[in-house]
Amino acid sequence: MRLIGRDRELTELTDLLHACARGDGGGVAMIGGAMGCGKTELLTAVKGAARDEGFTVLDAVGSWPERLSPGSVLQQLLRSAGAPGPAAALLDRLRGTCDDVAAGAGDTPLTLDADTTDVLHGLCAEVLRSAQDAPVLLCVDDVQFTDYLTLHWLFHLIRQLRGARVVLALTECPLSRPAHPQLHAELLRQPRYRSVSLGPLSLTDTTALLAQHRGAPPDPVFAERCHRVSGGNPLLVRALLEDSRQASDPGTVVVGDTYGDTLLSCLHRGRPALLRLARALAALDGDIHAPALLARLTGLEPGTVVRGTRELAAAGFLDGIRLRHPVAAQAVLEGLGAPERATLHRHAALMCYEEGVAATRTARHLRNCDDDGSLTWAVPVLRDAAERHLNGNRVAEAHSCLEAALRLGSDDGERVGLRALLASTAWMLNPSISTPHLGELAIALSDGRLPARHTLMLAKYLLWHGRFDEAVGAVAQLDDTDELSDPGYAAEVRATWKLLSVTYPVVQPPPPLGSTAAGDPRLLGVTALSKVLARGPDDAAVADAESALRAMRLGKHTQEWLMCAVAALSFADRPEAAARWCDHWLEEARARKVPLWAAEFASLRAGIALRQGDLSHARMLSEAALAQVPADSWGVCIGGPLANLVQAATAAGDFGAAAEYVAQPVPEGMYSSRFGLYYLHARGCYHLETGRPYAALDDFSRCGELMTEWGLDQPTLVPWRSSAARAHLALSDLRSARELAHQQLALAGERPSRARGISLRVCAAVAEEGRRGRLLEEAVEILRACGDRFQLAGALGELADEYGACGQAARGLAALKESERLRRECGVGRPAPVVHGTAGAAEPDGAAFALLSWAERRVVALAAHGRTNREIAGALTVTVSTVEQHLTKAFRKLGIRTRKELPRTYFLGAAAR
Repeated sequence: MRLIGRDRELTELTDLLHACARGDGGGVAMIGGAMGCGKTELLTAVKGAARDEGFTVLDAVGSWPERLSPGSVLQQLLRSAGAPGPAAALLDRLRGTCDDVAAGAGDTPLTLDADTTDVLHGLCAEVLRSAQDAPVLLCVDDVQFTDYLTLHWLFHLIRQLRGARVVLALTECPLSRPAHPQLHAELLRQPRYRSVSLGPLSLTDTTALLAQHRGAPPDPVFAERCHRVSGGNPLLVRALLEDSRQASDPGTVVVGDTYGDTLLSCLHRGRPALLRLARALAALDGDIHAPALLARLTGLEPGTVVRGTRELAAAGFLDGIRLRHPVAAQAVLEGLGAPERATLHRHAALMCYEEGVAATRTARHLRNCDDDGSLTWAVPVLRDAAERHLNGNRVAEAHSCLEAALRLGSDDGERVGLRALLASTAWMLNPSISTPHLGELAIALSDGRLPARHTLMLAKYLLWHGRFDEAVGAVAQLDDTDELSDPGYAAEVRATWKLLSVTYPVVQPPPPLGSTAAGDPRLLGVTALSKVLARGPDDAAVADAESALRAMRLGKHTQEWLMCAVAALSFADRPEAAARWCDHWLEEARARKVPLWAAEFASLRAGIALRQGDLSHARMLSEAALAQVPADSWGVCIGGPLANLVQAATAAGDFGAAAEYVAQPVPEGMYSSRFGLYYLHARGCYHLETGRPYAALDDFSRCGELMTEWGLDQPTLVPWRSSAARAHLALSDLRSARELAHQQLALAGERPSRARGISLRVCAAVAEEGRRGRLLEEAVEILRACGDRFQLAGALGELADEYGACGQAARGLAALKESERLRRECGVGRPAPVVHGTAGAAEPDGAAFALLSWAERRVVALAAHGRTNREIAGALTVTVSTVEQHLTKAFRKLGIRTRKELPRTYFLGAAAR
């Protein structure tokens, strides 16, 4: 396999071999270069070329552990296959003399006695005699780790090379200077001395190397990324190829274990100082680069640090003063035990603090270190870093900083505030993470140690988890705090009371709190929501909500109030404005990378989508909300996203999915919150649509009782009376159905609204035949204006039936076509067949039959066989009214008007079942 990017160097060295083989005398080659840049590979190619020329090849490898063992490299060389026979006896004799030699340490040369010198001369003579028969190539890889006894032998040999057929090939990976200056001095005196220096590969050579291993030219983007991550180091390029081999996309560069292990093995082959320096650079990640400071951190000499940094850069390991990839840093640091890593980060943190490095960078080390009592300055730095991380949308980093501050802090008063800050930051990531802190904060509150500014936060979190009594007690303690003299703070307290009372109505309205900032946007937003929930759609409330939305920016002190203002627009029949604002804040929450905010805005947006009749979008958004924050972390607020899912799946006819959502466990405290109302209504609709009207009526009635008790009995919030009326219809209780329908219509008022449109639909369902058309026409007009396409589709379908019953076939056809188009747009199953006339309609096909629910098929099957409605009701144990409803829906789906048009062949199996 061709050496990529090393052709010139290989040619130069093989020319040296050719000259030696011709009898032109011996020579010396020094192959230098950084770690992993191909020195050993080039030496292997030279050995192959030498064997082809008839050379005897003797080789050895130096290593750091054996550098102090006298003669270790020489023993490898002259015990190789093909070494001169008499050399073995001389080596045995040398081993005996070495027992009496005191090995020097480091760079201290040996003092040789006469016997040892004689043996070294004898070994040289044997090699030179062998070269008379066949030229000899002596190779020493990593000569910088050669012991000094071998070096003395090499000195003897080099001085006799001019007339010999011997070539000496060495590789060296110095710390940017020769490891053995005496050896280099001897080499430079030789007339046939070749010095070759290898560096990282260029992008062109990297691309060629990739093509060689893959068998085809790589994608240019893949090649460029490989070159950038590897720094052109051939070993790392091959490691990236290995890591990327299993990638599903062949154009993806995977930086994995092979890459990290390869880089680490290169460092282990070098001097320990280099590994120590690499670990320091990995830990610092660019925080400090002054050689004097690095020397202090590593315990190395400044000169060694400078040379080591150059060597790491020459090997392609560094990008500036950082390791090129986090995987490299991780691999380098994993070799340290946890105590060693903690100590390294502690020293780095102190150095960063003393040098004025940014708080966020200093905090990175504090988060990973232990405390030996010297970090009394750490807590303020960590708090500052946490605030900066929050401002930079890095909530997870802020949370980690506060965890470290709590761990390193020793003052009890300070720790309470830190725990409160930590709880609020954890809350934004996942409310469950903050739960362990609530108990200690509640104790601090009862002991009077919790600052007032944290009490509101604690109350909200306690309510979320259904701890209502503790929450009410927490907020009540704010009544006499001195901070209420501040209008801004008083406004926040007032706004929080209102927020709690409209979200968790078990919280009573707040007492007077003195002067507040009347125009505070937080108060405007939550007051607008409170008005709409208490009195229905209100233009003044809409104006206040939009004013609040324009005045606030998303942050941890505004997010809840923004949601209140958006919800006020939604309940006030401004779905387009609500959707527009909610989309804006949802996008920003995602950009800010705060999971809880993104989840809450997604759930709120799903509710708006439901009020617009967009069932598919509502389900997608609700699923996204639960993906951001798991269901068990939503506390009592799980009723919001779960109700959206149940409602959307039920309306779409996906009863299997709806059943799964209904089976999801919910906390009992949910029914003490506004979200419990949504859930009860959604579950009631599911029960009603799946043939359980009694269970549905129970849910609707409980929902109504809670709304009445809490003073929130407005159909714009939850139209429970119209739903309960339909449940009574399914039970053939027309009187109760009419009473509830008329009550809701009265509550909805004369103003055109979504609630009035829904109320008119149910009034039409309970009205005498002569009045249904007019009521449905008004419902269609109102629902078209308010933008609820699902309710509009239902009203149009019912109006189409009414037109058909009155002999207005053309108007019925038009209404039905529009109804089915809207149903498709909303995401409701498959479209129903279109009625082409009022008589002689075409027989329904199999697709039309597939549209029927299981209950509708059973009713229609019996009707097709001549059963009366009362007989069908008795056979199926349902009410006559239920039979009538199923037949009405089935006739519309099948495109027929009478029983005579039912084809019996389709329903034989269903009737049998």
